[in-house]
Amino acid sequence: MVLPEINTVQDLGGKTIAVPFWYSIHNLVLQQMLKQGGLKVITTSGNVTLQDDEVGLVVMPPPEMVSALANKSIAGYNIVAEPFNAASETNNTGKLLRLTGDVWQNHACCVVFLQEDDINNRPEWTQGVVSAIVKSQSWMRQNRGEVAQILSTENGKYTPHPEAVLQKVLTGFDPQFYAQKGAVKHLNWESQRIDFQPYPFPSYTENLITLLKETQVEGETNFLQDLDPKFVATDLVDDTFVKRAIVEAGGAQVFGIPESLTRQENFSV
Repeated sequence: MVLPEINTVQDLGGKTIAVPFWYSIHNLVLQQMLKQGGLKVITTSGNVTLQDDEVGLVVMPPPEMVSALANKSIAGYNIVAEPFNAASETNNTGKLLRLTGDVWQNHACCVVFLQEDDINNRPEWTQGVVSAIVKSQSWMRQNRGEVAQILSTENGKYTPHPEAVLQKVLTGFDPQFYAQKGAVKHLNWESQRIDFQPYPFPSYTENLITLLKETQVEGETNFLQDLDPKFVATDLVDDTFVKRAIVEAGGAQVFGIPESLTRQENFSV
């Protein structure tokens, strides 16, 4: 999401972009786009004068990004978690420069974690939690308009967002419109603005670790260089419970994912 006058990645040179956290899919995708655009990343933008080929990154909570863009204290923000993008669009204070799902096809964003103690010592409870989440994802895929109503300020207490903004996210995505604007370049991917699928593909985790090694973050990062992507994917993820939950929900086809539960990662700036 960027100011209305910004039309290309190169236009971000000399400006500041907000990210929600250094170790985030948002920061990773953004830095790959900046690199492809010939721009350098500076992670201390608040203390330095940016050159024309530099982009300053600052960490900012997503709710603050919308107002920061509106008052032009930042030139844009990179946030996968809607409806913060839709809020700026609805307020006419920003526009989508590129959809992250059009850079990394069907990437994961918000994921659910359970403590290892619960997995090992309360397997039945763990299965119940995972199955409930998977069942809810299946329902939301089929009832997007109702989801927007339930989550809106007019009809519930779950989010501080009006239904019009949530409907824009869940039911109002027009890929042809965004393709004309340049925010979508891979119409053949048939990506949604937001989607729900439960399987943690190992190929995704492996690619995530590989790209993190190239991503600038603040703090100590030497440990990243020693990580083996395949080991991380198997060490951090136990897919036993989610596999059973997917079967209970009707199978992989319910979520539009391959029955083999394998895929090839598509990352294209």
